[in-house]
Amino acid sequence: MEFLIDTLLNYLPLWMANAMRRLSALLIAFAVGTTSVKAYGFPDCVNGPLANNTVCDTSKDAITRARALIDLWTDEELTNNTVNASPGVSRLGLPAYNWWSEGLHGVAQSPGVTFAPSGDFSHASSFPQPILMGAAFDDPLIQAVATIVSTEARAFNNAGRAGLDYWTPNINPFKDPRWGRGQETPGEDPLHLQQYVYNLIVGLQGGVDPKPYFKIVADCKHYAAYDLDNWEGIQRYGFDAQVTQQDLSEYYLPPFQTCVRDAKVASVMCSYNAVNGIPSCANSFLLQDILRDTWGFTDDRWVTSDCDAVQNIYTPHNYTDDPAQAAADALLAGTDIDCGTFSSTYLPDALARGIINSTDLKRAASRQYASLVRLGYFDPPESQPYRQLGWSDVNTPEAQQLAHTAAVEGMVLLKNDGVLPFSKGIRRLALIGPWANATQLMQGNYFGVAPFLISPLLGAQQAGFDVEYVFGTNVTTRNDTSGFPAAVAAAKRADAVIFAGGLDETVERESVDRLNVTWPGNQLDLVAELESVGKPLVVAQFGGGQLDDTALKNSRAVNAIIWGGYPGQSGGTALFDILTGKAAPAGRLPITQYPAAYADQVPMTDMTLRPSATNPGRTYKWYTGAPVFEFGFGLHYTTFSFAWAGAPRTPTTAYSIAQLVSKGKQSAAFLDLAPLDTFGVRVTNTGKVTSDYVALLFVSGSFGPAPHPNKQLVSYTRVHSLAPRKSTVAELPVTLGAIARADETGAKWVYPGTYTVALDTTGELKHTFTLTGQATMIADWPSDSRS
Repeated sequence: MEFLIDTLLNYLPLWMANAMRRLSALLIAFAVGTTSVKAYGFPDCVNGPLANNTVCDTSKDAITRARALIDLWTDEELTNNTVNASPGVSRLGLPAYNWWSEGLHGVAQSPGVTFAPSGDFSHASSFPQPILMGAAFDDPLIQAVATIVSTEARAFNNAGRAGLDYWTPNINPFKDPRWGRGQETPGEDPLHLQQYVYNLIVGLQGGVDPKPYFKIVADCKHYAAYDLDNWEGIQRYGFDAQVTQQDLSEYYLPPFQTCVRDAKVASVMCSYNAVNGIPSCANSFLLQDILRDTWGFTDDRWVTSDCDAVQNIYTPHNYTDDPAQAAADALLAGTDIDCGTFSSTYLPDALARGIINSTDLKRAASRQYASLVRLGYFDPPESQPYRQLGWSDVNTPEAQQLAHTAAVEGMVLLKNDGVLPFSKGIRRLALIGPWANATQLMQGNYFGVAPFLISPLLGAQQAGFDVEYVFGTNVTTRNDTSGFPAAVAAAKRADAVIFAGGLDETVERESVDRLNVTWPGNQLDLVAELESVGKPLVVAQFGGGQLDDTALKNSRAVNAIIWGGYPGQSGGTALFDILTGKAAPAGRLPITQYPAAYADQVPMTDMTLRPSATNPGRTYKWYTGAPVFEFGFGLHYTTFSFAWAGAPRTPTTAYSIAQLVSKGKQSAAFLDLAPLDTFGVRVTNTGKVTSDYVALLFVSGSFGPAPHPNKQLVSYTRVHSLAPRKSTVAELPVTLGAIARADETGAKWVYPGTYTVALDTTGELKHTFTLTGQATMIADWPSDSRS
């Protein structure tokens, strides 16, 4: 049957065949999980065949223990276990194990995770998509969310319903607004992603390189330069991303560096695309020179391919002449696990032909099982606190509150003429649009079964409003206005109107990129008719990517716009907490909102960042046009005043580069982490509403290689619950890495020159300083000799 399926799939377009294979894997995993609750087992180190093997000796280090196990395997067992659905080795009492579980914003449905149909383990906490959590700019929040996700993941594993390895997070910078998977990321800025991923990995894994046990193993994906799925017929499976070393070093890879080098993530996923002519999963420059040699990705950590990406080395990349060579190239470059069956099918041939040897296979297997050793897989359960977690640790009141808080903190107020928060006189609402009664849609992609889903409609009802709900139009409906009259009639009967629309999974998701950044369908046509009614009108815009809001921004009849991303299980409550003033908005856009013309000015395949004759520049750092709403934009219900705190800020301050570097060598593990200074800002709430405030600090100046960025984020923090007439100090530490620039080879330098730091997108406070002395390299970059 499997052969027949594969034969049939060969006649389908590649993208469709790969999608069908992944769907088949999910269905098989579901079927297996429903027939046996105990989908996962643990080796018996007391009475089993491995009892006297070093792998069961808790006094030894992880790699020694793993190698002792792998040395017992035959060549056939080695090749069989090169895939995500590892069969294990039954003669040694080693159970089958699926390395593929998902937990992007909560324990998620995947081949490695099985939800019960009801009762215990029938659901898990569903937090907002990362794009909305990124908009909170709240690192402690991210760590708290990750801690709950990993707790629930461990509980599922203890019940035999999930693995210990979670293929999350997606930390590719959201560079192009058309990318369908941008919703999975925290945003477009690399420093923001670095801080986000560090805190996320600490929460998921239970610390930085925790001892004695990892809580779960996280996986930073997709390595590298991956931000195109399917655009204008160009598929991710065969796309060759042409990227300069400068852009790799300065933009595409910093989040991975932080994930690997600083947060000590235990696994990494290589991506579908090629980088400069070499498929990522066969790219030794990425997987060995940078990942292991430069960032210190040690041999108790492993690399998995994205699903079918090893096969894609052979076709459609056409990098090798035969499939065995493709599987061998991936293994030799450093891909330890093939998500799929390609490696287990063709590595035996590669072994027989001498392209690889047993040592190559053992290296990969030892990396995987050393990771399992560090998860306590072979150790007595009674000695491990994580093995005691159970159903009572899932969907706790604390988890529910945090999911709600994350949704509230991430929502961004883009426009408000004073209609928000709603006055007490507004009691009857017309709630209109394709998102108005959204439930599962609020989870975005890579989701699990939520304990509950509060739609905007339910949120309005729970807030005490008399609500009339009208669907009005679908997200993508065109040339059909049949739902408009009912929507307009409801608006006429209401005290205020809320249109809930935007994007959804029909237009942005994995394998689907957008062709434009305009509002899809005839949603704006319906909004225009609602405007003519003359009632207070709020547009609640949902979805991961941004849309050109120019018409809404400029319309006097649209009183307010709020962006809500994919807000998770408590999205409806969070939305109406903000609309009613129960909570105050303080989120900031983590991505640039471009005008519609942007999509016609640069193709998605152009990986360059800096402006040129064919590129207006990408992200807020380089874009030469006028954004509709800029990165970091966000309004409040109150007002603030600001002043420098701590040491007096003179008109100019001078720092010696030599002294900074000398002190950094003594105080920091790496020079890019060495401090420049900490800028304290006294924030005072001068309005009448208690509110959070996100302090964003940008730097600009003509230093380093031209062209120079417009500005770049160098620090941020979130102040919580600042009451009227109260003040607090926001501490904004700036590192040498934050102000460094990459040269054309990728090396990072601190340059002499004049720098200006500015608070917030509006430059509420500014301070100029100079760096004196010689330009100094603070981080080298390996040479890519193969591409």
